[in-house]
Amino acid sequence: MLVGILSIGYIWYTKQYKRREITELISLRELPAGFVSHGIDISRYQKKIDWDTFFADTDSRVRFVYCKATEGVSHVDAYWKVNRAALEAHGMANGAYHFFLPKANAELQAHHFLNHYTPKQGDLPPVLDVETKGKTDARLISSMNTWLTIVEQKTGKRPIIYTSYNFYNTKFKGKFKGYKFWVANYSYYPERFNDDEIIHWQYSDHGKVPGIEGPVDLNFSKVDF
Repeated sequence: MLVGILSIGYIWYTKQYKRREITELISLRELPAGFVSHGIDISRYQKKIDWDTFFADTDSRVRFVYCKATEGVSHVDAYWKVNRAALEAHGMANGAYHFFLPKANAELQAHHFLNHYTPKQGDLPPVLDVETKGKTDARLISSMNTWLTIVEQKTGKRPIIYTSYNFYNTKFKGKFKGYKFWVANYSYYPERFNDDEIIHWQYSDHGKVPGIEGPVDLNFSKVDF
């Protein structure tokens, strides 16, 4: 019985530790070699952001913000318009991203994004967020190229591709000539980013930023904003 009690106690402690570890938020890390700016990306998951507090924080080192605009062929992020307006009002470098669904028509997804994102002077390049496998890698890459081409022709800016380090390393590296990547990798291996194709590194999805309750994605960038 003692063994059973100890086992239950260990399981309980492990769960509590993991829960505490998962919910712990981190502040901006120091920039690693090769990176010069901090940024965040946001969506409805951050809910209503207190932009006054965000911009009043004089110690903030955040220099760019990407907002989710659309997903698939019909979804529009609930906070897209209000976030976009706040960032523009304060002169913060910002851009929009589209969450790509490989099973949905790529052309329709591009037009859905463009129906809700109106390019403005000074905008950051649009971003295609690719986190889901396609039926085959070849078909996924072809569909991505369709979206990228349509959006670039309409906006006049070449989009950036956001994806995981695993997807980048096993599916996309060397397959998109002339495009830059924004790569998510929460293990701290700066040497992985000594790569000219990678322009942004999302290093945490549990960031702590004034004005935002709960976790937010933190990013390093090679671009000086």
